[in-house]
Formats: sequence, structure tokens, C-alpha cells
Amino acid sequence: MAHLYRRAGFGVTNRELAELSRQSWTELVDGLLAGLTSRDVEGDKVPLPHLTWIPEANVPGYTYNGWQENQDLVTWWIARMVATSTPLREKLVLLLHNQFPTSWQKVGWASLMYAQNQTFRKLGPGDFQTLTTAVAQDPSMLIWLDTGTDHKDSPNANFARELMERFTMGAGHYTEDDVFESARCFTGWQLDYTSGEFYINPFDHDNGIKTFLGRRGNFSGDDIVRIVTHSKASPSWVVSRMWSWLAYPVTQTDPVIHGLEKGYRRDLNMTNLLEAIFHHPKFCSAEAMNGLVKQPIEYVVSVLRVLGLDTEVIGEGTLPYYLSQLGQLPFSPPNVGGWGQNEYWLTTTAANSYLQFAQDLASYADLTTIEDRNGHPGGQIDAVQELLAVHAWSKQTYGALLSLATQNKDGSGSWPAQQLVTLALVSPEFMLN
Repeated sequence: MAHLYRRAGFGVTNRELAELSRQSWTELVDGLLAGLTSRDVEGDKVPLPHLTWIPEANVPGYTYNGWQENQDLVTWWIARMVATSTPLREKLVLLLHNQFPTSWQKVGWASLMYAQNQTFRKLGPGDFQTLTTAVAQDPSMLIWLDTGTDHKDSPNANFARELMERFTMGAGHYTEDDVFESARCFTGWQLDYTSGEFYINPFDHDNGIKTFLGRRGNFSGDDIVRIVTHSKASPSWVVSRMWSWLAYPVTQTDPVIHGLEKGYRRDLNMTNLLEAIFHHPKFCSAEAMNGLVKQPIEYVVSVLRVLGLDTEVIGEGTLPYYLSQLGQLPFSPPNVGGWGQNEYWLTTTAANSYLQFAQDLASYADLTTIEDRNGHPGGQIDAVQELLAVHAWSKQTYGALLSLATQNKDGSGSWPAQQLVTLALVSPEFMLN
């Protein structure tokens, strides 16, 4: 159950596990899936900071601090992940942010990044073609991949290429001619910098016949999205991406993908795909249990959740700083490829940042249950395990924790407990998702 709630959300406390244990696996999965479309009672309580929309910025004399608004938006989303009562929906929003990576650094408007975030939240659980069409017309994506510079007389292929390679099919399933021909279909797609809305300029759209993936016709951009999302290669690509983020990394040809893609191909429905993943026998295999290193965002949110903290305990601006040091700042992917997995996160620099973050958060937490066992090393380790909802310690980790607890046996106050929790938060047992 803890494994399910780590992968389908951001972790679970020992107290929550006690409540969840009364339900069957099917009931747990059904409850998580229901949250994809139900109201997020707790998440909706997190106040949205003021974000400047394009029409507002056009008012003479208006002052726009885009950097600060982006910092505020990062804090808002992390706070929502911590507070959410629909964890699977927030996890899906995070995964889709990596499926369709878009960066504030180029977009320049926190309000547009928020709008895309809301699109993931609203359309993510449904039909993948509908979602991809909405993302293609999303103002932040228009800026990020230069669709607005895709003109009839000089097509810009940035978006067309990434639509196939990154968003829907994967590399090796299209030709350079397909890239050029599909770029022609998106000509005239523009962002109105007065209203901040998407529109199609009919005078700049190529209405000629195009040949794309073996088909021929006067295709529009919407037609291209329909063709690629229903292509032979798309189901295995989308399914392999979701499985890799929720279970363990695989390629499109892995046998586990073959079975799952058959169901997904029928309706392209993301909720049904998630249900199939969570019920797959290999989702709870040993390979899956230890198959992923937490992404920094997952790590930060899970630490806050298990320690019973919210983002307000961290000073203003500190949370984005932590995430930047760990290598994953929301709304700022490194490139159109997004973030990597597992070894991608394991660097010496990041290790120091994880340790500092864990130490800082441990100092804010109520560690009474561990402090009450001061002088009893074994009991303290058990209390840490209960607090963090860790299934079991390896021999090496237990030995390290026991050595630390023994050295601090004669200590008093909160310091020994903080040291133990700090070490546990950077242990392999907690870092593995």
C-alpha cells in the first residue's frame, strides 16, 4: 500500500497506512482513480498567488515582475502537492509536465505556465488526443517551441518534430519529410499578444496538399495530432513513458508494454491506462518496488508530507532554491527532453543538497515519538521507521542508524532525533520511490 501511494501520489504516513489497511487493493486503486475527476478539497484551499495575464500587462504603466511570479507559482504548486486530497491527479500533472516539458525561462509568463498546468489537471485523465491537441494550442507551448514563427512561406519545424519524437511516438518512427510536411500543417498557428489567446491566421496557413506518414491530404494541425496519437507507434510510446515513471524504466519493446498497449490503443484513455498499470502483476514486483529513485520534486513533497509539515515552515523563496539545488525546479525543465531518471539524479552536488534539505526539515518537524525513546537506540530506529513509513531497513542502513543512535545515546532534547531522521531521509530505502 505504501508503494502504491508513493507511485500514485507523494507518499503516505504511518497513520494513513493504518486507515488504508482496511481496504482491498481494488478499493484503494478505485479511490485514487476517483480523485482524477473529483474536487480536490484540500488542494483547492491553497491560495493562488497573483499572476499577471497578458492583457493586464498591456496597460500603460503596469509593472510586471515575472521572476517573482514564477517563484510564487513554484511554491503554490508544491504546496498543493503537499496538501492534495487527490494525490494521483497531482502526480499525473507532474508526469505530464515531463511528457510535454515547457520552461518559464523562455515562455516568460507564469500565468501561461499556470494555464498549462491547469490543462494537465483538467484533461490529463481523459483522451490523450484531446489532451495533445490542447497542449499544441496552449500559449506557453506556442512560445516554447516557436509555433508562432511557423509561417506559410518559411515553416518552422520545432514543434512538429517534438510532437512526434517527444510527445507521441518516439524517435525512429518518422522521416525528415514527415517533419517538414507536418510543419506546414501548423502554419498560421499564432498567439494573440493582446488577448493572450490562441488563434489561427488563415492568411498564413498552408492549404496545400501534404503527405504525412503515408497519408495524403489537405491536413490541418488538428489532423496531424489525430494521426500521430492514433499511429501504430504512439500507444507503445505513451504506455512505456507512463510505466517508466510509475513502475520502473522500460523501452517501447519491453514485454510488459505489449500487453498494456492493447488496452490503451482501444480508447487512448489515460485513466484506464493508469488503472491497468496499478493492477498489473509486475507493478508490485521486486523490480518495481526498488525500481525508481525519487525525482527531487517527489522527494521534497514526500518529506514534507511524512513529517507533517507544509511549505510555510520554509522561508519565502527558500523552496525554489532547494529544488533548484536538487536539480528539478518546476516549470523549468532543462530542455525539450525534460528530466531524466534514476542515475540522472545521483550526483555528488545533489547528495550534499539532499543532506542539507533533510537536516533543515528535520529541525522543523515534531519528533516527539523519537525523542521519547532517547537512550534506547533500537527503539529510536523503530520510531524513525514508523514515522517515515519505510517498509524495512537494509542491514547496511540499519547498522548506520544504530551506530548514530548509539553515539548519541546520552544526548538529550531534539538533536539526537533530528540526526537520525536526517540520516534516514537520505537513506536508499527512502530515496528509492
